[in-house]
Amino acid sequence: MSRFLIEAPHEGTKLACERAVKTFLKTGSHFMTNADWGCSDGEHKAWIVVDLNTKDEALLVVPQEYRKSAKIVQLEKFSLDDEDKSLFTHHDD
Repeated sequence: MSRFLIEAPHEGTKLACERAVKTFLKTGSHFMTNADWGCSDGEHKAWIVVDLNTKDEALLVVPQEYRKSAKIVQLEKFSLDDEDKSLFTHHDD
């Protein structure tokens, strides 16, 4: 299983914020009801961390009206024991 950060933006109006929060809470999903919000600091986004198998599964967690603008990032942890390994195999340089 992989860990993903889901970022779901919405417009910066009071109405858009209220609608987004209400939509997420109404899903009843454990993921959605535990979202972190940046609205009060001017970042009109919700962030959720999930453990799922694929990015596609992570996207399905997001309410449909926010999927198109959602960003899904696969997360990794590194330790000092990893320093001799090739950590960033996706880089060309």
